[in-house]
Amino acid sequence: MKAMLWISSLAAVVALGFVLTSPPAEAHHSSTPFYDDTQDVEVIGTVSRFNFRNPHSFIYIEAENEDGQMVEWEVELGAAVSMSRSGWTRETIQTGDPIRAVGNPSRAAGTFGMCCARLTQPDGSEIQLVRFESDEVPLQLVAFVASLAGGS
Repeated sequence: MKAMLWISSLAAVVALGFVLTSPPAEAHHSSTPFYDDTQDVEVIGTVSRFNFRNPHSFIYIEAENEDGQMVEWEVELGAAVSMSRSGWTRETIQTGDPIRAVGNPSRAAGTFGMCCARLTQPDGSEIQLVRFESDEVPLQLVAFVASLAGGS
């Protein structure tokens, strides 16, 4: 009986050791079934919506298609938690902002979707991750100073 208890305890310790020392597993799906990673499409337009959320954020861009008609592109981005580690906030992109997106088009015929996009200003310059007030004080700094002063 003691031998069985000793073997069970040893097995539990070994199993716990594997759990504690194994690398973390990341669960994520491939975008390949939904988007064509062998092609790129470019869209220059105006932001109509920006949904900064998990598990995926989305930017919606109003732009002209090949026929000159206005269409809304849906650009799938990463998770808000990952984007925030790079400096993104809900205020990084605003409705009405001009934007350029280059990425993999949707495989669904007749749709205007894109993934894995590089986002820039229409002229190719980088998007500012901190928006400035008219007096050039960063919004993040304004929020920090207001919280120190007891503001909301």
